[in-house]
Amino acid sequence: MGIKEQLGTEKVDIIVGIPSYNEENNIGFVTEQVVAGLKKYFSSYSCIIINLDNDSTDNTRQAFLGTFTDGIPAFYLSTPTGVRGKGNNLRNFFEIAKELKPKACITVDSDLKNITPEWIKNLCQPLLEEYDYVTPIYARHKYDGTITNNIVYPLLVGLFGYNIRQPIGGEFGFSSRLAEHWLSQEWSENVRNYGIDVFMTVNAIIGGYNICSTYLGAKIHKVKDPGESLGPMFRQVIGTLFTLIRAHHKALDGKKIKEVKVFGNTHLEEPPLMCINTNTLLKAFNAGRAKHKELLKQSLSKESYAALKEIALETTSMKAEMWAKMLYELLAAYEKSNRKEELLEAIQPLYFGRVYSFAKQTAGMSQQEAEQEVQRQARAFHELREYCLELLKQEK
Repeated sequence: MGIKEQLGTEKVDIIVGIPSYNEENNIGFVTEQVVAGLKKYFSSYSCIIINLDNDSTDNTRQAFLGTFTDGIPAFYLSTPTGVRGKGNNLRNFFEIAKELKPKACITVDSDLKNITPEWIKNLCQPLLEEYDYVTPIYARHKYDGTITNNIVYPLLVGLFGYNIRQPIGGEFGFSSRLAEHWLSQEWSENVRNYGIDVFMTVNAIIGGYNICSTYLGAKIHKVKDPGESLGPMFRQVIGTLFTLIRAHHKALDGKKIKEVKVFGNTHLEEPPLMCINTNTLLKAFNAGRAKHKELLKQSLSKESYAALKEIALETTSMKAEMWAKMLYELLAAYEKSNRKEELLEAIQPLYFGRVYSFAKQTAGMSQQEAEQEVQRQARAFHELREYCLELLKQEK
């Protein structure tokens, strides 16, 4: 029996979805905070909570359903056996939103260690007003979120002209009409996995939906050293972003940077400490540059490849402008490449090189000072946007 059948004629105003895979030890805590937020701030609304699982092999289901929800209906929904991917989880959520048509939908990750009831308020309230999409703003350590800081965020600012600080944050609010829009788009295998967050944000921009951001504070979750193995995540996120940019390059209306409205208390608290292994980054840069030298030579301009070939990061930094130009050239080469997966792999060591340079540059900086460097890099991407657009025209 489906969720709609179980609810009968009851109308649902707010749905909170919690994607998971093997989170038996933490999903109960996240669910408790969701319940507290709904009860404290939205007690007059009809609410439900759904665990969107990936057929966990542990006791995630039992842990979720065993959590006290104070009268709020709780449902467990899983992808079929063997089907993984956060995108598949969220697609299930979008289908439910399309069917039930709630006023607001919220998704929060199941590995959060410090979610509070206020997160639910901050993600939901704008949806009850005029907004379709709510993205998070976190107080993050300067070395956390390096894919966001060095690739996704600057590309969105540079090409789309949207200053959405955390476009792949993991916690979002959205309207049911936006969920229907997402369902109508093309779903690649990358989107069904880690590419889902950037897919959501870019399609919200291109679709002309009302977007805002909301401050959530520090985010404590499972963090990884940027120099450690990225697995398929890097390729899925960047592959999705590149594909969307190429598919909609005529809609890149970013001549001016648009500031989205920010809700919540923007006082930046200090995030948890985090270490970064710069030696690992340096080794990965040098090894990857050598491994992919032929493909990089074919894909980059002569000027960029010469600079990449000669740069010694031990003594010279990969400047934001150099990084922006190289990434734009690789984006332009991506569509016609018959080695797309290999090209995405070739970008990884260059990304490691940029993160290494950023780490050296900001070693003695506060979080706020380092954030200014992230903003400066985004502006560098925006200043070079015409260069990128010309490359995209040439590749068509």
